[in-house]
Amino acid sequence: MAASSVRIGLIGAGKNTRDRHIPGFQAIDGVEVVSVCNRSRESSQRVADQFGIPKVVENWRDVVEDDDVDAVCIGTWPYLHCPMTLAGLENEKHVLTEARMAMNAEEAHAMFDASNERPGVVTQIVPSPFTFAIDETVRSLVADGYLGEVLAIDMNVNGDQFLERDSPIAWRQSRELSGLNIMHMGIWYEALIRWVGPASEVMAMTTVNVPIRRDDAGNLGFVTVPDHVDVICRMAIGAQARIRISSVIGLGQESGIWINGTEGSLFIDKSGQTIMGGRKGDSALEEISIAPEKRGSWQVEEEFVGAIRGQEKIKLTSFEDGVKYMEFTEAVTRSAQSGQAVALPL
Repeated sequence: MAASSVRIGLIGAGKNTRDRHIPGFQAIDGVEVVSVCNRSRESSQRVADQFGIPKVVENWRDVVEDDDVDAVCIGTWPYLHCPMTLAGLENEKHVLTEARMAMNAEEAHAMFDASNERPGVVTQIVPSPFTFAIDETVRSLVADGYLGEVLAIDMNVNGDQFLERDSPIAWRQSRELSGLNIMHMGIWYEALIRWVGPASEVMAMTTVNVPIRRDDAGNLGFVTVPDHVDVICRMAIGAQARIRISSVIGLGQESGIWINGTEGSLFIDKSGQTIMGGRKGDSALEEISIAPEKRGSWQVEEEFVGAIRGQEKIKLTSFEDGVKYMEFTEAVTRSAQSGQAVALPL
């Protein structure tokens, strides 16, 4: 094997893997997607035929144990991320796993600890992509004092739809498949970590508005993941934050994120593409331009391969940051269940 060549095995080939990862890897010189293992041999074969992947594998363990595979890309639902990652690391495979990182904080710590035991093996979580374009600009504005001292953060993200009682149950609504992850909460909290750092204390209330739904086959199933969550948290930098994530609010308050400080305020819209800002003495917010060199974009596969080749470090998203958002996710559930504030880190 040439030093610069990287052979990728796929475990799970859902939409993001087909739309992003496979084309991304195949566009990089010296990178080959050599095998695929999806939920059935038939679906694996379809993906192999579509993308010219030479090997179809029926058992995911055969991917992580294959000597012809250097790195694995895990595209399954969260309930398999931890066992697959640990098995990959045990077999000295570089690991790129789809978000959310794990089912809960315990699994996230196990993955992080295993990665630290193998410093020569690269690990990465597929990052929250919503705010790539603005992340560096927001981070710079906060760090350079545009806001002064950050006092309050208000995040409101809803699906702009009313409650649908008759829609079928989805995997994201099942704790058995999704763990403690709730809607898009982890995605947006991950962005918040990039801008202002993590929370230090969490108080939450959550609601499951339709506890029983039918699946696509008409079978009754229990919904165990909330569809509305309100969180009050203290950030490590001292600011207080309010986070509302909901999939049952139609025609409600505009989605977006406010970051307010002693000297100025920022508003980021739900698209994650626009920053509005204003400072003391201004009469209104104005759009803040994003310098071309600071405008980020999807570089996940390039960053993963670059880290394997020793050309760069993983920034988006490291297992260390994954632990932070999984601890926050678990703290929200613990607080909602107990009615008590939960301190972070766990």
